[in-house]
Amino acid sequence: MANKSKFISHKNDQKLQQIGRSILNFMNENSSKIYNYKQIADGIDFKNPRQREQVIQSLHKLLSDKKIKEVEHGKYIINLNIEGTLTGTIDFNQAGNAYVRVDGVEDDIFIHSKNVKDSMQGDKVLVVTYNFKGKKLEGSVLEVLERKRDQFVGTFQLIKHKDFGFVVSDKKSMSTDIFVPKGKIGGAEDGDKVIVKMTDWKAGEKNPEGEIIRVLGAPGDHETEIHSILAEYGLPYSFAEEVEAEAEAIDRTIHDTDKRRDMRDICTFTIDPKDAKDFDDALSIRQLENGNWEIGVHIADVSHYVVPGTLIDDEAYERATSVYLVDRVVPMLPEVLSNDVCSLRPNEDKYTFSAVFEIDENSQVQNEWFGRTITHSDRRFSYEDAQERIETGEGDLTKEILTLDRLAKQLRKERIDNGAITFDRSEVRFTLDENSQPIGVYFKVSKDSNHLIEEFMLLANRKVSEFISLKKGGTPTQNTFIYRIHDDPDPTKLEALRDFVGTFGYEMNLANTKKVAESLNKLLKEVQGKGEENMIETLAMRSMSKAIYSTNPIGHYGLGFEYYSHFTSPIRRYPDLIAHRLLQHYLDGGKSPNKQEYEEKCKHCSAMERLAADAERDSIKFMQVKFMEKHLGEEFSGIISGVADFGFWVQIPENGAEGLIKLRDLMDDSYSYDAKNHLVQGSKTGNQYQLGDKVTIKVMKANLIQKQLDFKIM
Repeated sequence: MANKSKFISHKNDQKLQQIGRSILNFMNENSSKIYNYKQIADGIDFKNPRQREQVIQSLHKLLSDKKIKEVEHGKYIINLNIEGTLTGTIDFNQAGNAYVRVDGVEDDIFIHSKNVKDSMQGDKVLVVTYNFKGKKLEGSVLEVLERKRDQFVGTFQLIKHKDFGFVVSDKKSMSTDIFVPKGKIGGAEDGDKVIVKMTDWKAGEKNPEGEIIRVLGAPGDHETEIHSILAEYGLPYSFAEEVEAEAEAIDRTIHDTDKRRDMRDICTFTIDPKDAKDFDDALSIRQLENGNWEIGVHIADVSHYVVPGTLIDDEAYERATSVYLVDRVVPMLPEVLSNDVCSLRPNEDKYTFSAVFEIDENSQVQNEWFGRTITHSDRRFSYEDAQERIETGEGDLTKEILTLDRLAKQLRKERIDNGAITFDRSEVRFTLDENSQPIGVYFKVSKDSNHLIEEFMLLANRKVSEFISLKKGGTPTQNTFIYRIHDDPDPTKLEALRDFVGTFGYEMNLANTKKVAESLNKLLKEVQGKGEENMIETLAMRSMSKAIYSTNPIGHYGLGFEYYSHFTSPIRRYPDLIAHRLLQHYLDGGKSPNKQEYEEKCKHCSAMERLAADAERDSIKFMQVKFMEKHLGEEFSGIISGVADFGFWVQIPENGAEGLIKLRDLMDDSYSYDAKNHLVQGSKTGNQYQLGDKVTIKVMKANLIQKQLDFKIM
């Protein structure tokens, strides 16, 4: 009998918890309003006497848990300062549900669509959490603390015979349409792609209110869609006139030769993509009397021209990075600086910041020097030019390039032996006509000439970082610096990867960091050319952490470096400009500056880098969809590149285009998602579609606005 009583008590407690959650969700709809118990009972549709008694009991429990406050007898308001509340960033999925990422909390908090209140993608929100026994944390948004943004891109829908309309966002993660009243339409016509600014969201209203501030054009039009991507990510179209004027007024003359190491008489050249216009870096090479090689890594001295407190510097910091869309670049610096004054163009004297190394025949660094220089590039090579010399041994400066190639290969081998991961995935590129229309697709593949430049840039980045961070004896200096860090992989993801690849007969040793790196490199080598190559390489990439900027030198796992910074691209990355300034500060004998100030800069630069990567990805998706428009109805062989609970993606290897196959379109069976094994399986037939499987598809739909391809399994 006692057991039965205990069971009933537990069941009642669960019931009161459920009612309590309903009460909180109702009160949260207007968190500033005061309710009596009758209003609350009506609000959650509890109307008979027994149900109202349960509401009273639940209110007592919520009061004792401090989740609500009794402002006067019998009148209640939600407690925004309650225990069990957390602050985080909300991220919506396509279904309208969301997850809140909270610093220090391992798992994201699930928020059902009915509990997101008036939050929008990326907002900083206050959530109240519920602990379900045996389940993950769930929550409800109490309040939006900070809006991520107030401008959005979407398609204007005019309500016929009315003077108002709605802007429907391009992003499926946008939780609501924006109401545009009479007088705020801004000349937009029905169907136009627009930028809308949210001006108000009244409590209890389903839709926020806004005004159209710019008409972008017709959806699907090339310029309209590219400008939509720029607007979606808040990327500027151009520089303000005063910034351009400040850049134009910069003194370009080379005159302080006595303050710099003059290296103009040493063989120096650049190796860059054939379509590059800004040249950040150059290499110099000469053999010393002792037989060793002096290799100079010369970087554009942007810090000489862009100084703190100027309009140019303020703008560069806000942008933090250049953004490379398929058909254009959104530069960090005005063109007069990025393509002219700072760019290490051939046959011109330039101010540079250099890392000069004495390297022996085994690529071991015997001496190093860092400082400001003057250099003169004798030749501009494309990667193809340099590769031709490596492969044929013919052409001008072949001896120098072959020497650098030999030394670079030794540096690369040593780096891999010390734990670097050798992800070497090809990148999709487009051939465009004069109207920026895609007429061909090719893949950028890294060859020896790419690795040559990469290894010497990595060497400079690492050695600059070590120079500032370590004393001669190897003990840390505690000097404030900006590092490029890459944390160790998530152990849970690595274990899942090990278990999964084990089903294909591959082994992984997760005993320690070095064994993990060795195992990953061995795995990536073993899968080359096999059917599961794409799948396993994708999963291995997903097991990695994201690289970010930080003042805390925890190391770079992927490169196998204990200390690593970005130093070699100040024309296009603001963190490199920070590194230049700090290096010169320490070379001048300066004391370590405030660490927290630089940590904030690191966070900003990391955030802007992620934003730029998303914008670049969107522009590639748009071009891929545009390219595939010409192939509607055609069949292709593809590889399953991603699996989700609503469908799976197939990538076409020959052009990199990726399309979705929805589970609801698979008519032969009812399919369910198996997250652990990255597959969907039919309940009757047992038919499976797994990550990495080869399939034949037909291109059914190309949606330029959503940047999405729909495929059909053949």
